[in-house]
Amino acid sequence: MKVISPFGPKIAKLKFSNKLIKKINHEVENILNKKRLLKKLDYSKKLVGQVKQEFQLPKPFIKKNLEKVISNEVKKYILRTLGKKVKKISIKNFWIVRQFNNEYNPIHYHDGHISGVGYLKIPKFISKNKKSKIDGTIDFINGNKMFLSDSIYNHQPKVGDVILFPHYLMHTAYPFKSNAERRSFSFNLEIDSNIANVFSR
Repeated sequence: MKVISPFGPKIAKLKFSNKLIKKINHEVENILNKKRLLKKLDYSKKLVGQVKQEFQLPKPFIKKNLEKVISNEVKKYILRTLGKKVKKISIKNFWIVRQFNNEYNPIHYHDGHISGVGYLKIPKFISKNKKSKIDGTIDFINGNKMFLSDSIYNHQPKVGDVILFPHYLMHTAYPFKSNAERRSFSFNLEIDSNIANVFSR
């Protein structure tokens, strides 16, 4: 028997190299040490996160270190899900999310065509409820729970994990108990309009 997934949004899971994760974290630490730059890059007013800090990464850093990697993965993602080759990939925005004790990201969705989330630091969570394994995790939500159809996909992040998904897919990051930082990044990008437009197929 082969179980297929013909309905609902498709997501892709991949890993960034340890080298790239260290490079991003190093850039984040540099920004945190420069108050003027941090203020300039602040992105919190445009986001819904109930978290300590959200700021963009500088465009030169993205172009040099992330653009090619992300483009290659998105091309594979679209080829495997739609069987089409993407020619245009434009990163609209790329930002860092610093989440601490009891902070969270409410249910929301993004703009662009394709969004991504990745993980730079994951602390050890202090959970009094041993039955609950959602602390600090992310839920992706679509449709209603019905017979043979789930509506929630939960991912327990590890450092280096990256998830690609269609921009409209609702998601939420849960709060947690910890004395340390849960650090992640998110981005939105646009691809060829004739591929993203479902009515052009």
